[in-house]
Amino acid sequence: MSVALPVLAVTLAYVTWRTRSWFSVLTAVVTMALVPALVAPLQSLIARPGPPPMAPETGFYPSGHTATAAVAYGLCVLVLRSRRLAYGCVVLNAAVGLGLVRQGYHWPADVLGSWCLSVLLLCAAAYAVSRSSRRSSSGTPSCRSGPS
Repeated sequence: MSVALPVLAVTLAYVTWRTRSWFSVLTAVVTMALVPALVAPLQSLIARPGPPPMAPETGFYPSGHTATAAVAYGLCVLVLRSRRLAYGCVVLNAAVGLGLVRQGYHWPADVLGSWCLSVLLLCAAAYAVSRSSRRSSSGTPSCRSGPS
């Protein structure tokens, strides 16, 4: 969180300054807020114990660290619309997941579960952003442009 969220904040500030559009930023903020809103209840509900260094504590599935990193960096790629950055995002998130497993903070399934949740959240955000940009670029009236 101490790295991924500031990176996302700087990216969102840059995109807002550059495009003067708030919709993709608002979508990113809502999507990021959904991470703890979904992960925390799932962790409580599943109550999976952690690996040996973390046992007997529970609440490790899905990994909140992995989900936060995957969604934050994924949103950066989404709002910047850079295919080249997408490859770096995948490598960075693979390193985060591998590091969490290697250090004994999570089981591999905890990381995989978070990646699956993150893909769902990012697909929903991408759909919302693409739908908004299609409406505004096609001349179709949107709630921001008013009646034609």
